[in-house]
Amino acid sequence: MMNQEARAGLLTDPISLQLGTENLCRCLVRLLSKDPEWLSAKVKFFLPNMDLGSGDQSPDPTQRVIQQLSKLHTQGQSTWQEFIHCVCMELDIPLDLEVPLLSIWGHGDGFPRQLDIGEESQPDPQLHPGLKQPHQSCGSSPRPKQFKKQEQELAKRYLQLLRTSARQRYADRTPRPGQPLAFPQVYIPPILQWSRASAPFDAQEGAVTGDPKAEDGTDVNIRNLFNTKANRGPRVTVLLGKAGMGKTTLAHWLCQKWADGQLDRFQALFLFEFRQLNVITGFLTLPQLLFDLYLRPEAGPEAVFEYLQENANGTLLIFDGLDEVFHPCPSKETAGPEDPASALTLFSRLCRGTLLPGCWVMATSRPGKLPACLPTEVATVHMWGFDGPRVEEYVSRFFSDQPSQEAALAELRADRRLWSMCALPALCQVACLCLYHLLPGSSPGQSAALLATMTQNYVQMVLTLSPPGFLPAESLLGLGEVALRGLETGKVIFFAGDIPPPVMAFGAALGLMTSCVCMGPGHQETGYAFTHLSLQEFFAALHLMASPQVDKDTLSQHVTLTSRWVQRSKARLGLIDHLPTFLAGLASCACRPFLSLLAQQDEAWVGTKQAAVVQALRKLATRRLTGPKVVELCHCVGETQVPELAGFTAQSLPHQMPFHNFLLTYTDLAALTNILGHRDAPIHLDFEGCPLEPRCPEALAGCGQVENLSFKSRKCGDAFAEALSRCLPTMGSLKKLGLAGSKITAQGVSHLVQALPLCPQLEEISFRDNQLKDWEVLSIVEVLPCLPRLRKLDLSLSNVSVSTLLSLTNVAVTCPTVRMLQVRKADLIFLLSPPTETATELQGDLDLRGNANQRKEAQRRSLALRLQKCQLGVHDVEVLIAQLREGPHLDEVDLSGNQLEDEGCQLMAEAAPQLHIARKLDLSSNGLSLAGACRVLSAVSTYRTLAELHVSLLHKTVVLKFAPEPEEQEVIQKRAAFPGSLTFQMPSELLPCAPRIRLTHCALQAQHLEHLCKALGGSCCLRHLDLSGNALGDKGVALLAQLLPGLGALQSLNLSENDLSLDAVFSLTQCFSTLPWLVHLDFSSESQRVILRGDGRDRDLSAAGSLPEFQAGAQFLGFGQRRSSRSFCLRECQLEPLSLSRLCETLEKCPGPLEVKLSCKVLSDQSLETLLHHLPRLPELSLLQLTQMELSPRSPLLLADIFSLCPRVQKVDLRSLHHATLHFRSSEEQEGGCCGRFTGCGLNQEHVEPLCWLLSKCEDLSQLDLSANLLGDAGLRCLLECLPQVPISGSLDLSHNGVSQESVLYLVETLPSCPRIREASVNLGSKQSFWVHFSRQEEARKTLRLSECSFGPQHVPRLATGLSQALRLTELTLTQCFLGLEQLTILLGLLKWPAGLLTLRVEEPWVGKAGVLTLLEVCAQASGNVTEISISETQQQLCIQLEFPHQENPEATTLRLAHRDLGAHHSLLARQLMETCARLRQLSLSQVNLCEASALLLQSLLLSLSELKNFRLTSSCVSSSALAHLTSGLSHCHHLEELDLSNNQLGEEGTKVLTGALEGKCWLKRLDLSHLPLGGSTLAALTRGLSHMTLLQSLRLSHNQIGDTGAQNLAAVLPGLPELRKIDLSANGIGPAGGARLAECLPLCRHLEELMLGYNALGDPTALGLARGLPRHLRVLHLTSSHLGPEGALSLGQALDGCPHIEEISLAENNLAGGVPHFHLGLPLLRQIDLVSCEIDNQTAKPLTASFVLCPALEEIMLSWNLLGDEAAAELARVLPQMGRLKRMDLEKNRITAYGAWLLAEGLAQGSGIQVIRLWNNPIHPEMVERLQSQEPRLDFAFFDNQPQVPHGT
Repeated sequence: MMNQEARAGLLTDPISLQLGTENLCRCLVRLLSKDPEWLSAKVKFFLPNMDLGSGDQSPDPTQRVIQQLSKLHTQGQSTWQEFIHCVCMELDIPLDLEVPLLSIWGHGDGFPRQLDIGEESQPDPQLHPGLKQPHQSCGSSPRPKQFKKQEQELAKRYLQLLRTSARQRYADRTPRPGQPLAFPQVYIPPILQWSRASAPFDAQEGAVTGDPKAEDGTDVNIRNLFNTKANRGPRVTVLLGKAGMGKTTLAHWLCQKWADGQLDRFQALFLFEFRQLNVITGFLTLPQLLFDLYLRPEAGPEAVFEYLQENANGTLLIFDGLDEVFHPCPSKETAGPEDPASALTLFSRLCRGTLLPGCWVMATSRPGKLPACLPTEVATVHMWGFDGPRVEEYVSRFFSDQPSQEAALAELRADRRLWSMCALPALCQVACLCLYHLLPGSSPGQSAALLATMTQNYVQMVLTLSPPGFLPAESLLGLGEVALRGLETGKVIFFAGDIPPPVMAFGAALGLMTSCVCMGPGHQETGYAFTHLSLQEFFAALHLMASPQVDKDTLSQHVTLTSRWVQRSKARLGLIDHLPTFLAGLASCACRPFLSLLAQQDEAWVGTKQAAVVQALRKLATRRLTGPKVVELCHCVGETQVPELAGFTAQSLPHQMPFHNFLLTYTDLAALTNILGHRDAPIHLDFEGCPLEPRCPEALAGCGQVENLSFKSRKCGDAFAEALSRCLPTMGSLKKLGLAGSKITAQGVSHLVQALPLCPQLEEISFRDNQLKDWEVLSIVEVLPCLPRLRKLDLSLSNVSVSTLLSLTNVAVTCPTVRMLQVRKADLIFLLSPPTETATELQGDLDLRGNANQRKEAQRRSLALRLQKCQLGVHDVEVLIAQLREGPHLDEVDLSGNQLEDEGCQLMAEAAPQLHIARKLDLSSNGLSLAGACRVLSAVSTYRTLAELHVSLLHKTVVLKFAPEPEEQEVIQKRAAFPGSLTFQMPSELLPCAPRIRLTHCALQAQHLEHLCKALGGSCCLRHLDLSGNALGDKGVALLAQLLPGLGALQSLNLSENDLSLDAVFSLTQCFSTLPWLVHLDFSSESQRVILRGDGRDRDLSAAGSLPEFQAGAQFLGFGQRRSSRSFCLRECQLEPLSLSRLCETLEKCPGPLEVKLSCKVLSDQSLETLLHHLPRLPELSLLQLTQMELSPRSPLLLADIFSLCPRVQKVDLRSLHHATLHFRSSEEQEGGCCGRFTGCGLNQEHVEPLCWLLSKCEDLSQLDLSANLLGDAGLRCLLECLPQVPISGSLDLSHNGVSQESVLYLVETLPSCPRIREASVNLGSKQSFWVHFSRQEEARKTLRLSECSFGPQHVPRLATGLSQALRLTELTLTQCFLGLEQLTILLGLLKWPAGLLTLRVEEPWVGKAGVLTLLEVCAQASGNVTEISISETQQQLCIQLEFPHQENPEATTLRLAHRDLGAHHSLLARQLMETCARLRQLSLSQVNLCEASALLLQSLLLSLSELKNFRLTSSCVSSSALAHLTSGLSHCHHLEELDLSNNQLGEEGTKVLTGALEGKCWLKRLDLSHLPLGGSTLAALTRGLSHMTLLQSLRLSHNQIGDTGAQNLAAVLPGLPELRKIDLSANGIGPAGGARLAECLPLCRHLEELMLGYNALGDPTALGLARGLPRHLRVLHLTSSHLGPEGALSLGQALDGCPHIEEISLAENNLAGGVPHFHLGLPLLRQIDLVSCEIDNQTAKPLTASFVLCPALEEIMLSWNLLGDEAAAELARVLPQMGRLKRMDLEKNRITAYGAWLLAEGLAQGSGIQVIRLWNNPIHPEMVERLQSQEPRLDFAFFDNQPQVPHGT
């Protein structure tokens, strides 16, 4: 019972008056007085920032309740309603009290209106008393000294108030176990790790771990967070952690520790949450932020703020939730630092030090895109959550009793997935809360099974917090709707209007929501937020899955993946972080009953929504995702617990999975590992630049799918290495391990070294860029013997000493698997060969060696040692040599860049033979002097295996290269005999065996030569000597020329860049007679290039990257050394007459044959005359070249006179007065014509007569080329007049001389006076060609071709007159000469000869349009008899053969009289044609449209042609009526010998009509009916007609589809054609039956020469039948694409072998694999063989190639589109020199590599006359193609055939 005073007080209290219900108020006070703790907690919940100290509270409990209710009521209607709902839901109250409470105060109607203190009612915010307006800055005016002490006292009181307020705020945060989430029960500090260069001075490790075993309240060394290297400027720390890591908890924990006095360095601490600051839309000053929004001073705010400014280094401001900032930070600020601004702008000013300079600022954020307002020097700390000990500590302190602790830990340890989820502190708290309620009464493992995923933890938490046996679905869905709306609008704080009071009360009752006071200047309002952002996302996912208003499409749109790149570009992260994960978790079958109960729907309805989520995830798995999205997808897929989806996702991941530059936690890798467990194929994981949780690798334990694992991050330290070492032995498929760019020390290395021997499957290990020290490197290297499969160990960018380096070399020498140690300035790499691999590689050599001792030798390993720039000295080299002497054979030793100097280099050179170095010893950049170089040279001069010594003191180069030992060289040569096993990149062991000594740029002078040659004289087989870049001078070269005979037979000598003049050239030229090996001397004055070369294979000493010579392979193929002339090349020199005389006198003693090549800028006439005057005295001269020089215009005349001065001159070629070449006959070649080419020399009319006079002295001038000169019409006329005195017997080229029609007409008029002209062709168009061809004797037949001459009407009479005088002209072609119909008619009428035949061919565009009738009318105007007419409309060509004189045919006269009654124009034209064409023997119509009128005229004409022998109508269109007229006419031509009706557009009926003309053609010899529809009746008529054609020689019926029936009918007729020589039945659909019948009858055709049966499915039976009886005189056999197999082909080959007449064979496009025909007797006349696309491989090609040699007449071999490789190319290259008549070989689309092409080039070089080898589309690199073509232009790699066309008559 309440006493009277209390009752009176309550009734008279303002709240009682406002409530107006005395009884209800009395009952509420009585009820709440029974549970004061609950009321105090609720008051703290609704009024979190209000001071509830004991000073203002009454000692009477009832009065205290009334005061607390008054404070709640003053907060407004919404707060009071929510409090009443909490009372009704959380307390056990009678129903008669609950109903009036909810009915009166639970709704808005029962709350009296009162004054609103919100922002809307107070537009002018009222500041706290004593706080001035912002423009009145605190401390802006000086104060008297007497106030200083008072200000300090005010500040001291405020600082004490801050600490007291914080202590009260956190005093009541230790509730009992099992209470809601809003009150965390224990605090375990998470793992903290420094990032960037901001680690504290005393931090030895990147992680601030604390002591997880400390009692509650013990410090966790948190001072390190505020002990950065920044002494001045802003001191800003950002805590980065994923959601649930405990960032907010840590911020509040820091406040609590400060309140307890543990952070004593800070006098003031302020904590702000950005989610509350987001609510403030107005601008603030810093005092308003500190005092209005946090805690107001009791008095003197100006003094307090001034004190804070003066002691800023003792002030800490914590801003929680930087990632939740709504408004972006402005990029540029224009306002002053003290002007009002937004909260984020104030934060930015604090961070940059413009506000409160010197203060400490700490912010928390999720990792992602931090705002740009943060300074670049900010210190970042990563929060990594809990490791194993922390999880155990948290569980131990969560559960108070020992049995519960042990049971909970047992559940966690037994379930790895649940254990990994507890790494997230928030999830660990949820799991412990669930276990607290689930463990009692459950069996072991049963509780953990209900917590399989993160989503199920949250679901179980909701079930745990709900009333037993009841699920408040409506309230849960209400919370879900609020949560989703908040996520979509970016809201995390909700006010009274955002959330219904019952929903808020439900959330508060279960601890799912917390309250906060959102304050602004002059106002405050209570807001509510979910306990954690992840909880808000969970409830949003619940709403999406369970709400009937959300369809499947809307649900699928929320299943998305977001990237989490670490950038500083965007100011704010999105709120949605785990929503897709929760949706995926709710799609699990385990959540279906819960969702069904929540949605009040059946499980089928829920399953539909779950399937939509799974399908959306499946679509995402098919995309190409970035690393962050892959991790998020793995989380989602793992939450679904759908094995099929996990397997599909795992298989969809790429083989190479990169993860770059985003934060990864242990749980992330655990999710990835979970998905990879469903994968079959191996995967490569590459982590680069990712902030990684130190224990991340533990999540990969047991993952058998990872084949390559690589980490590259400076954030990885010893803790990371320790975790990695624990998981490595469990990854059985791991082959490649990388840990680069980390901060591991000896401690981390020791852990790794212990783990590596447990990973014997490793093949590659990389510890690059870890700055390892000596001990760490040595400890890692000691593990090498324990890793039998290791191929590579990379320890680059380590810090090792010289002594350690020598220890490493000792390991390389002693460890049997090491094959290379490479140490450069930064590199430290071991390459190893596992024993099994080494044995496999050497097996090929073992097979060749053949005995046990050699096999044992081959199994010895070869070691390459590269120690570059390692500061090795002489003493170190001695140690190294001692090590290497006891070691294996060395492949390479590279000691360049050290400090060996002369002594060390000499020691290495002397020790080289004992070390058995196989390839190279590099001593470059070691301070070698000239004296030291000579000692090195003396030391190596007797080496048997030395291949090259290169010393260049200028370039600091000292390199020794070695060739294999003699026995090894033999093996290599045998291996080269099998080109199929070699690629074009030949191994270095095929180095030339002739040693090369290169002493370049060593400052050698003449006085050094004797000592040098003495040292070189000890070399028994020196072949190449390079002394370029020295200072020998002329004196030194002269001395060297005397010493050279003592050096033996060199192959090359390089004396370039030795400051030489022509005197040195004369000294060297004498060596031609003293040095038998000298073949080539090349001297260039300006570039100082001086090369002396023998006749060896090495053609170019200076060209880098030249083609390898493959000597062994060439010798195996039988290629001998090419015999070449001696050559002397002098370039870029001043050639004066005296020098030339001296040079020629020196060359007179040179043995030959000799080629001289001279080059200079200008060669005077006097010098040229001097040179030409000496030519007769050089009997061995074979070639003289004058290149790149300027000659005078008189030089053509001087060169033309050489034919008479020196009869040995065979050819003179002068081009553009810059290049001249003279070819000489040898003493054996005294006969043959001469050739003169003077092109582009500016010759004009005045040069013609003297040139012709000089050329007339030549006895036999076979060719004269005067093209590209300036002759013009006058010069050409003069030349034609002089032609009779010039003894030309070949061709005359006058192209490009600027001539016109005048020259053409004069040429026609000249023909009678030049009886030896046989052909002339002129083109005045774009080609500008003018060719005249001669014979040695008078030519009876002449040909004239005129093209594009643009004749006008005025030219025709003169042309006709000239032609009428050219009585021996037999053929005239006029191509596009603008000769129209009228001009042609005039020309035919004027052209008259006494006697003879003239063929006139006209090609003009109008010919194709005029029609047959018009063209026949033109023919009728000819003055002679027309004996042949050929018309082709498509080719625009009319060809007429005229016979003179005109003669009458009596039969034609009779017929003409018979047609005199035809009348009109047609009759007149017919009579003219009958008269002109009376002796017509051939009529050819091709590609014409034959109309009825033309056919009627042809009918009349055919009736009168008694001498017609040949009639052709091909590829034409003939109407049916015209066909009838034509057939009628042909039926009277009984003397026809050739009839060609092929390719006409006739139907079957038309063909039948046309074949009717065959009746009575008993004289027919050639019949062509190809491409006609020969039906059954037509074919029958044909066979009947054929039986009477006993003289038939050629029958062509291809492409008629006559089939087996037609073939059988023909087979019955063919034996009755005794003269048949050619039959073509290609593409006729003939099968095996028809083919077999043909094969039976063809042997009866005894004169058959050509048989073409291709493109018929004949098969092997036909081939076998043909083989049994091939015609004796067969020349051509075509069976292309005839379905032949190996059996048929072999039988044909045996039958053809030895046939004396066969010339062509085509078996292309048949499957002849293993059955390609080959011959033993040979085919003496075979010219062409076509085996395209026959599946011929290397093995089959060997006997085939041998058969080619037995065919001496072969001109073309076609082997394209087969399977030929380098082995086949080698066989072909071997026989090429033996095939003298071969012109073309087609090897397109095969498998020939660059090596095979090189072999073919070598074969061509042996003297083959082949013109081209086609190699398109073979596997040859474009660079190799270019180099091969430059070496041998006849190799053609282009798609089109690039062979040049030869001009007419050549």
